[in-house]
Amino acid sequence: MVMTTREEVQEITVRSGDNEQVVRLPASAVQMLMEVLVNISQGNAVQIVPVHAELTTQQAADFLMVSRPHLVKLLDEGKIEHRKVGSHRRIRYDDLLKFKEQEGRARKAVLDELAAEAQELNMGY
Repeated sequence: MVMTTREEVQEITVRSGDNEQVVRLPASAVQMLMEVLVNISQGNAVQIVPVHAELTTQQAADFLMVSRPHLVKLLDEGKIEHRKVGSHRRIRYDDLLKFKEQEGRARKAVLDELAAEAQELNMGY
């Protein structure tokens, strides 16, 4: 196997019965593979989606764990990038990730502010 990337490469050994094979992968792929395997071992479902994939509104809503009407509202408000294919909306996976990260940062900022106020008021937590 020839690696054409300049990224750091790691070797992992795969054993199955009497067979053993060494595989060279980019370090980021090894990290992702480890996360996938940990999730599978914990009984979690895993789905691998290319970053450039386009999702339907239902798939995007499922990913964000919101209702489809709420997702459509977010799209109409311009909070999530999307495009129309005929009358159907398509949302890029990387745009969903960007939105989810922004929402996570905003949520954390609000929680940090509430925690600071609780400390100032000696609320015991």
